[in-house]
Amino acid sequence: MFVTETAKKIKSMEIRGAGRIAREAAEALRRHATDIPAGDLMSFRREMHTAAQILIATRPTAVSLPNAVHLVMSGLERAVTLEEAQKGVINRAEQFIHTSQHAVENIAQFGALHIRDGDVLLTHCNSEAALGCIIEAHRSGKEIEVFATEVRPRNQGYITLQTLNDAGIKTHFIVDSAVRSFINDVDLVIVGADAITVNGAVVNKIGTSQVAHTAHEARVNVLVAAETYKFAPRTIFGELIHIEERAGNEILADEIARTLPHVTVRNPAFDVTPAEYIDLIVTEAGAIPPQMAYIIIREYLGWGIEEFHKTFEINTRNEE
Repeated sequence: MFVTETAKKIKSMEIRGAGRIAREAAEALRRHATDIPAGDLMSFRREMHTAAQILIATRPTAVSLPNAVHLVMSGLERAVTLEEAQKGVINRAEQFIHTSQHAVENIAQFGALHIRDGDVLLTHCNSEAALGCIIEAHRSGKEIEVFATEVRPRNQGYITLQTLNDAGIKTHFIVDSAVRSFINDVDLVIVGADAITVNGAVVNKIGTSQVAHTAHEARVNVLVAAETYKFAPRTIFGELIHIEERAGNEILADEIARTLPHVTVRNPAFDVTPAEYIDLIVTEAGAIPPQMAYIIIREYLGWGIEEFHKTFEINTRNEE
């Protein structure tokens, strides 16, 4: 079953990066809509909702995943026949994948405008959108250099390092804890996001908040590059984004941990950067201050308060 395979790859981080996760989930739903042997509309809806829940459960922090699923599953809303439902899901999935792929290109164009010739940048983690801005600025002829962090414990910084090197950009590779030592050499911090709340706070790879706090203290601007589907609609009603905590053996090998019975390894994958540490959020719809996050949730993701209430009530009934 393709949905189950995709869910396993997302959960194990074989598929990583919020944009890639969202596109793979949309593709899994598209293929499921094509392949499942549903004989009538009701059974098709039931099968699709089950598949959607399997995918959503894999990564609770990456809101790009439920947003992608929501947009694809909205193809079921007005369907009155099985054929209409299948076409609705398939068309929405293909549309989302296409829009998502071009979103990074648009973000790169907008973000590059905020990078000046001669700037020294700092980036943390491996964000397709953030790197797109940096690479586009380089392509436009701006002389820039980058500090890239290692990003413990999964070492995503090594992917960033390779990408920047392949683009011909002068790069300094540093451990996460060295950010404070080099922040006064930096003109702009640019990072991605896994989720953005209604008040403009950003959930991103662990260590981002420390980087942003350090930049704020040093009066260095922080730019977040993120697709609109990373904005978290449920935060409208005060729901907190669950911070995923991963296995301790990513940090400390099991054979060593067994010799330390009084030690517990804590391994949160993400942290929350307050909106006051962020100067600008660049999306494919344009650049906004963090305080305008609700506009993205309402206008671009289609999550008005009334629709959210309706969806919440439906989900509650299903759970019962």
